[in-house]
Amino acid sequence: MEENELFERASVPKAFFTLTIPLVLGRIVGLVYNMVDTYFIAKTQDAALVAGVSLCAPVFILMVALGDLFGLGSSSVISRLFGERRDEEGRNVSSFGFWGSVAVGVLTGALMLVFQQPVLSLLGAKGDVVYHASQYYRYIALGAPAMVVSLVPTNQLRPEGLANQCMAASVAGSILNMILDPIFIFTLGMGAAGAAIATVLGNVLSVAIMIWVTARQAKKLSVLPRHVRVSRENLLAVFAIGIPASLNNVMQSFAGVLLNRNLVVYGTDSVAAMGIASKIYMVLMMIMVSFAFGAMPLIGFCYGANNRERLRKAIRFDILAQVVIAVAGAGLMILTAPQLMSFFLKEAAVVEKGSLMLRCMLASAPFAGMFLVFITLFQATGKAMPTLILTLSRQGIVYAACIFALRALFGFHGVICAQAVSDVLTTLLALVLFVRSGIAI
Repeated sequence: MEENELFERASVPKAFFTLTIPLVLGRIVGLVYNMVDTYFIAKTQDAALVAGVSLCAPVFILMVALGDLFGLGSSSVISRLFGERRDEEGRNVSSFGFWGSVAVGVLTGALMLVFQQPVLSLLGAKGDVVYHASQYYRYIALGAPAMVVSLVPTNQLRPEGLANQCMAASVAGSILNMILDPIFIFTLGMGAAGAAIATVLGNVLSVAIMIWVTARQAKKLSVLPRHVRVSRENLLAVFAIGIPASLNNVMQSFAGVLLNRNLVVYGTDSVAAMGIASKIYMVLMMIMVSFAFGAMPLIGFCYGANNRERLRKAIRFDILAQVVIAVAGAGLMILTAPQLMSFFLKEAAVVEKGSLMLRCMLASAPFAGMFLVFITLFQATGKAMPTLILTLSRQGIVYAACIFALRALFGFHGVICAQAVSDVLTTLLALVLFVRSGIAI
């Protein structure tokens, strides 16, 4: 396929699925890896070890946030620059994104090592857990550069149509991690340290493959330091989108903490049921998010090229795809909610409560899908303020208002319906911002 054929001349459905399917498949493999990784860690039957690894979860959120800062921020700018035929500037932005993430990754790792004890205390590591948490944390800190950088080329390569290569790199890293987990944890007896080393090496392999792809197959991207020459305009544009993308991870953590604090008063079984229901719900959300982010390079390119007719077609197809996926996926999960819950826990009360929670969350799936289209549309087109407003709303300000108001009115049922109501309200907000943005469907 010629350089711009996918973005300019291929049918919108073909371009859409060419860019999105590899990302969806890569995310599914990543989901399998997470389950396998959790399985091997749990198989140690050491509660202190499992707790030590679990306590380090916020560290991963931090690294994803830093990776998104440069990855999503730079890819948004690159897509538009390629659409405007400003390929050299796009190349410079790609190099800046890569080396910026390297610098931040190294700095993050160094700070994590220097402040290891205070950070672990802040995360709640006490007693026997401290040893295992320290082992895991130390190697994750050493691998911070690779883990932050891994999110940059995987976003930057898609604007050049190299989605399959991104998927291959992601899958290769996940497979290596799954192979090394039992070897390091059990055969070599390294425990938590072994799990961390396996994770880091998996990321190193993924990054190495994507660097090779960028150097050998990408025609308009670069990882060479001499190309780190970015204008003030493009620099600001990267951070205008990258910062809200990073904040999205913070909002997800905030929503999780807020939900648990409001559920715990209804019993620990409510928290357990919601934990499982949320994991099941996230499978559908992961697929929807993958389709939404996969479409960003096409939308950004069309916007940069000022091809408004193709842009309108891409937006319409994106919305249609999200709604169809949401309705089909949510419908299936709603019908099989008790069976899905009982796969994880057999206790009847938890299954019943979790099934209700899952169905409440799934009820707004089509709205969540449309919300994803709008927020990724604003990211792709460089609309910083709408992106920031929506980032702070769905699992932040609007969600908090919903959970407090609905709990006051309806108690337990209000708490578990808060996310669905927030989805509807923030989608309406997104629609208003979309109309005001001047991008007409």
